[in-house]
Amino acid sequence: MKVLYDHQIFSTQVYGGVSRYFVELIKNFKDSGSVKGDLSVLFTNNYYLRNAKCKQYRTFFPKYNFKGKTKLLDSLNEFYSKQYLRFNTFDVFHPTYYDSYFIRYIGNKPFVLTVYDMIHEKFPEYFSKNDITTQKKKYIANKASKIIAISNSTKMDLINIFNIPEKKIKVVYLGYLNNQFKDKEYKVIELPSKFILFVGSRRGYKNFRLFIKSITSILQKENEINVICVGGGKFTKNEVGWFKFLNINGQISQLDVADALLSQIYKKALFFVFPSLYEGFGLPILEAFSNGCPVLCSNTSSLSEVAGDTAMYFNPYDVDSIKNSVRIALDNSEIMNNLKLKAFERLGNFSWENTAKRTQEIYEMVV
Repeated sequence: MKVLYDHQIFSTQVYGGVSRYFVELIKNFKDSGSVKGDLSVLFTNNYYLRNAKCKQYRTFFPKYNFKGKTKLLDSLNEFYSKQYLRFNTFDVFHPTYYDSYFIRYIGNKPFVLTVYDMIHEKFPEYFSKNDITTQKKKYIANKASKIIAISNSTKMDLINIFNIPEKKIKVVYLGYLNNQFKDKEYKVIELPSKFILFVGSRRGYKNFRLFIKSITSILQKENEINVICVGGGKFTKNEVGWFKFLNINGQISQLDVADALLSQIYKKALFFVFPSLYEGFGLPILEAFSNGCPVLCSNTSSLSEVAGDTAMYFNPYDVDSIKNSVRIALDNSEIMNNLKLKAFERLGNFSWENTAKRTQEIYEMVV
């Protein structure tokens, strides 16, 4: 069986969970020989694809940023993808995002769509009024032969928001691979002796501001405790000004690091806090588990599906709930150690091999 994946996410993402997901699928199919995965990408700067070495392509001005760069890259790759589709040498098509450009080219061939979350639909206030992701997603979801939802939470949102028939949706969890790094890739960085870890974007529904508001009194009283934010871009002027106003600016820092250093940071953190209002899955939880880092997270959306009974939960809308959870975590090393021990066992439920196997079953359903 030959499955064709397209360019969409590889035109826009250098790093990111969606592009990593597709690279892991292609790698696992290649290793098992069960499915031949092909990728219609001519240019990309994607980190995961570069390291997987499973596709020949060209980089696209990786050291330069200019106006219209992403749009130009996507246009070139879309033209290339259309040529691939015209060859019609595939059994199943699997687009990597929600653009429907391919509909007129696949003829009667089935296509499978993965839906990662319903953030645009549940939190439209955090997106531009010109954002048409919802319209694209709804159209393509209705056209798809089968839909893969990466959690039961996302599946129920598809049913409730888009009225997609339940029988059309299959849940396939993402996997996790605890990467092994070569010595030359591993660098040591100086970190505070006591710090709480926050990973990823700090925008809107990620609930960063309420998280900081919730723990401000703790930070003010205990100045040896720090917060390290990894990823999400440098702090904005508004964020820096707010930290200064709260008198905690010396205890909050931001880092952009590669995976090897992120692993080191997880290992040294007191615990990882994930206060998001909504997640389609929640890969950072598995990253934390893998590195022996206890997890405190929201009791919303898919997060309990991923963390099970190996995390401490709080209400992400409630300042006192967040603060109390952090206070308990700081004061009870026994609870944190128990969470660490249970986390490694929990990781066994999530593997890319299983993700690929379940995905192959869905391909076989539609052929």
